[in-house]
Amino acid sequence: NAATPVFAARKLNVAIIGCGDRGKGLMYVLKELSDQFQIKAICDVLDFRLEAAKKVEPSASTTKDYRKVLDNKNVDAVIIAVPLHLHFQIAKDALQAGKHIYLEKTMTYNLEQATELVKLVKAKPNLTFQVGHQYRYTPLYYKVKDMINNGHLGKVTQIDCRWDRNGTWRRAVPDPALERQINWRMYKEFSGGLPAELLSHQIDFVNWAFNTHVDEVFATGGIDFYKDGRETFDNVQAVLRYQKDGMIGNFGATCANSHDGYLFKFKGSKGSISLLVNEAVYYPEKQTLKELQTVDGVTGATKITWNKDGGIPILTEPLKDGSWYALTDFHKCVTEKQQPSSDVFTGAKTAITVHMINESLFNGSIEKWKPAYDLT
Repeated sequence: NAATPVFAARKLNVAIIGCGDRGKGLMYVLKELSDQFQIKAICDVLDFRLEAAKKVEPSASTTKDYRKVLDNKNVDAVIIAVPLHLHFQIAKDALQAGKHIYLEKTMTYNLEQATELVKLVKAKPNLTFQVGHQYRYTPLYYKVKDMINNGHLGKVTQIDCRWDRNGTWRRAVPDPALERQINWRMYKEFSGGLPAELLSHQIDFVNWAFNTHVDEVFATGGIDFYKDGRETFDNVQAVLRYQKDGMIGNFGATCANSHDGYLFKFKGSKGSISLLVNEAVYYPEKQTLKELQTVDGVTGATKITWNKDGGIPILTEPLKDGSWYALTDFHKCVTEKQQPSSDVFTGAKTAITVHMINESLFNGSIEKWKPAYDLT
């Protein structure tokens, strides 16, 4: 494309701020995309995390002070994968240092920070700001969004989501003094719990696919299994009412049963979609089935391929990890000055929803979307 800038193919020099499981995982993806990224610096406050990350990229400089990374003129962009309560301050400082930003989800710890971050990003229009809701970028989730938008499900009234695991969520702590720092997900001061860490992905996809936001939230939960001093709930259920869309979303997660794992179901008047991380199946309703007959105009196949329970597989080619697609897009947005699909506005919408769920969980309240939450 003649209009593509000459510098579009150049490598971005990136720094990783936060080298826990997620930060280190993203480092492996960046290494896979070595024609687009060079990891120049890594930062973490814990020595053992830094040492592990250094093995992934031995040439990178290391520091325990993220401000040194921001002062580094050789760094174009930062990947921020720190505990949730630190997202806002580090993103703010990175913007003021003139860095492009890939900030892990959930975007902010609370709605006040989301509101403020929108203002800060708007004041820096030349910087790319992308939030790590990576499922927005996978070909499968794009296809499902298209099917919803093209009316193949008819009128969707119900969405069912689960993200279940059977495990404590607790990390090994080499020194008891580091308990809260390493197991930050378990403490309210640092974490948004299961809604922020897991359910935010599905909440964000619903916002994107239907171009909507929640109107009303009621959530309940508790520390029902792991009586180990944690403060965030290990068992949650949230009912989200999308009033103007005529939809109800049921979002649940438990740490005490893994049978269902990840589930994401859309139920419409013409058909349903059952969506997993890397596969999806379309189930037409009886009337829709008659209309489909032998040619499948829905999934793009010339002839319908049925699975054993009467569904049509969607997009059967193998997929890469969602972060691969998201980081590829991040490079493109920075070098070609494009707006990411997952930006500060969509990130804020999801962060505010998570905040509403947590308010409802801990206060037993019904939370309503306010006009002040419409950030543009």
